[in-house]
Amino acid sequence: MKTLIKNDWQEVLQGEFDKPYYEKLREFLVEEYNTQTIYPEMHHIYQAFKWTSFSDTKVVILGQDPYHEPNQAIGCSFAVAPGITIPPSLRNIYKELQDDLGCTPVNHGYLKSWAKQGVLLLNSVLTVRRGQAFSHKGKGWEQLTDYAIHALSERGKVVFILWGNAAKSKIPLIDESKNTIISSTHPSPFAARYGFFGSKPFSKANAALLNYNEEEINWQLPENAEDTEEE
Repeated sequence: MKTLIKNDWQEVLQGEFDKPYYEKLREFLVEEYNTQTIYPEMHHIYQAFKWTSFSDTKVVILGQDPYHEPNQAIGCSFAVAPGITIPPSLRNIYKELQDDLGCTPVNHGYLKSWAKQGVLLLNSVLTVRRGQAFSHKGKGWEQLTDYAIHALSERGKVVFILWGNAAKSKIPLIDESKNTIISSTHPSPFAARYGFFGSKPFSKANAALLNYNEEEINWQLPENAEDTEEE
């Protein structure tokens, strides 16, 4: 089978790629990409896995499905391409990051510098129709990404940052004796003031990493997105 991810995630997920549900998902996606406008672009579907290998993953920030408006989705949770307006949830993440660690908010939403340090920016569902949130929910992606979460949990010493009820529904997949879970309400404008603001997820994540004898994440994003050039 064609190599989808050119790092150790390919081997971790290969068993899932070979299962009937994935073949059915693949056939669905071929039809969708041929007949609808689907985000992200096809070669960015697995971007989160490509940027952050299985062995390098130290933190998981779990989203639901990709942004569904033009030019936003790049295959990584909460992130957008350079030059794209920062979405409201990410603006709130930057606000909490500033309050938590004093990090200066940047004028872009390109989170590659986090990914290259071991932050897996994973969505539960990896594709979406333009303008139709959750349109690819229940098509098979959840089985694949649940497997990825479980595999990381079994490996251990991973910090899982779960914002909102959809992300928190994945807690049963995670062995809390070997990993750390940090959860709160979602950073969306509708929910952030009910528990996201003041939750200090970034300092808590770094404290957990130190406890695992892992290097902390430098959460300060570069001022220019180009400083973490796109692959």
